[in-house]
Amino acid sequence: MTWNLYGGGVDDDGSERRLRAQAGILARLAPDVLALQECTGWDEREERRLWWVADVLGMVPVRLAPSYVGDGRNFTTLLYRPSALRLVGRRTLGTQAFHHALIRARLRPATAAGDDDSADVLVFATHLAHTDGETRLREARWLTDYAGTFHGTPSRALLMGDLNCSGVYDDDPRDWSLIPRNLHSRYRTVDAAGGFGGMDRRAVRVLVNSGWVDPQSVTGESRAATVGYAYANEPVPLRLDHILTRGLAVAAYCTHDTAEARALSDHLPVVLDITDPS
Repeated sequence: MTWNLYGGGVDDDGSERRLRAQAGILARLAPDVLALQECTGWDEREERRLWWVADVLGMVPVRLAPSYVGDGRNFTTLLYRPSALRLVGRRTLGTQAFHHALIRARLRPATAAGDDDSADVLVFATHLAHTDGETRLREARWLTDYAGTFHGTPSRALLMGDLNCSGVYDDDPRDWSLIPRNLHSRYRTVDAAGGFGGMDRRAVRVLVNSGWVDPQSVTGESRAATVGYAYANEPVPLRLDHILTRGLAVAAYCTHDTAEARALSDHLPVVLDITDPS
């Protein structure tokens, strides 16, 4: 499961009402692997919010990684459920190459015997740049090596996060005027003269063309958009949050679109069910 929490679930007045309600949703959905973006302020007081969420969910953090660009308050994190999986390796990749962060973890089913690594899963949690397609494309190319056989890595992998990029199955907005003109450079291709083209899907497209699988191609079902409901001046539904797979059997893939989730963040959670890799 992946979810951009919007401001770490904390409002400007310091209220953690949203965070507690978000934790309630997460507890009910009970993911075994969880990527969270916009964990703003989660480093404060010895990462108190991170460890509170982990305790509520019965999960263990892999890492809380800061954004490289910005005011130093934005974080991405990855957690796992120790009853289902155990951590056998972790790294933070591209520390100064990413606007936000890229966390990599090697997870092993808890039922695996000893050093049996045959069912290991490589998991990536990330948050690609919101600013422009060129930056997202550069960041995405850090992950193309892992879309297929790569020396020393498991045959199974997950890529989870707010990719700030529409998927290959999304259509262009019917009316670009629904998006404020000053935000078009976030979403559209930009030519050498500064003119706008269609939706810039290059970051997700290069991942899929390299071998990562969009689970919609397996389920044959179109999932709901993850943004487009929160702001009156930007009412265009887009799927900007994704979970891509390699070597895993997909059972179900959906956007958790409920009135409660919509009230708690400007992004909706994305949930993927896979068969037990062991």
